[in-house]
Amino acid sequence: MLTGFMLFMSYLGSAAFYVPLLVALFWCVAPRLAARASVLLLFGALLNTLLKLVFHAPRPYWTDPAIKGRQSLASFGMPSGHAQNGIVAWGFFAAQTGRRLLWVGAAVIIALIGVSRVYLGVHSTGQVLAGWAIGLTLLVAALALEPIVVPWWTSRHLAVQMALSLAISLLLLAAAWGAWQPLENWQWPQSWAGAIKAAGGQIAPITLTDSARASGGLCGALAGLSLLAARGWFDPGGRSWQRLARLPVGFAGAAAIAALDLLPDGTNLAQAFAVQTLLALWVTAGAPEAFVRLRLAARPTPAVTRPGEDRSELRQ
Repeated sequence: MLTGFMLFMSYLGSAAFYVPLLVALFWCVAPRLAARASVLLLFGALLNTLLKLVFHAPRPYWTDPAIKGRQSLASFGMPSGHAQNGIVAWGFFAAQTGRRLLWVGAAVIIALIGVSRVYLGVHSTGQVLAGWAIGLTLLVAALALEPIVVPWWTSRHLAVQMALSLAISLLLLAAAWGAWQPLENWQWPQSWAGAIKAAGGQIAPITLTDSARASGGLCGALAGLSLLAARGWFDPGGRSWQRLARLPVGFAGAAAIAALDLLPDGTNLAQAFAVQTLLALWVTAGAPEAFVRLRLAARPTPAVTRPGEDRSELRQ
């Protein structure tokens, strides 16, 4: 029972939990709020893949036979992405309300996510603490810089916003490439490989595929949100059936694009980057446009706030 609880808490710090939740929040409830959280998490995910390459540190159960690995993972362990995501996501939403009870709840969840990763044997205490430190730094920096960066961004011409979206993503991917270079011909230590296989996993060459996907997602999100803002955003309100109907329409389009990742040579960096860019573009700009055209959502006229400025959405 304890293992099941820890697996659940670990899930609350994973992309498998955040992605569908944020997509549904973006399409059906509070698009600006979800957009802000998504950009922050995408940037954090890319930063985490880069730092994992920099440190290329083992997970505890790879090196200590006394530790049981309750999840089979073949990615490096430093810093903990779950711990980092937990403090960024739950801290971000708690910060939007300023309510003490939500801050306490967020703190408990963040702590349990970290504890779960140590219990499952996939991170050391130091790796979790590093994840928390990086996540807290990222969250504080984002909350402090957002009032400056968002107005500056939205005041640029749309073409400049699109170019910046691509440039920022490629610059971060280039940084990840620099961190990966020393590992290009890296060989798994026999003890690490044996521990991974014993836990049910498989080893593979160290590649930049995860970084390419994260940078593509960031590029598509920034570009898509810029397009959406230029059109005037969309009203997430409407009748219950309209909100619910957006989900199958949106997820059907996302599934069609995600299927491109199944094409041969799915580990090709350009393909990984392009698929995630298209996927994020669909979620942030394509699907909302489809909702408006299908009369599942309305476009407010005129837009009364800039992206990221409306904090009242959390209470919708």
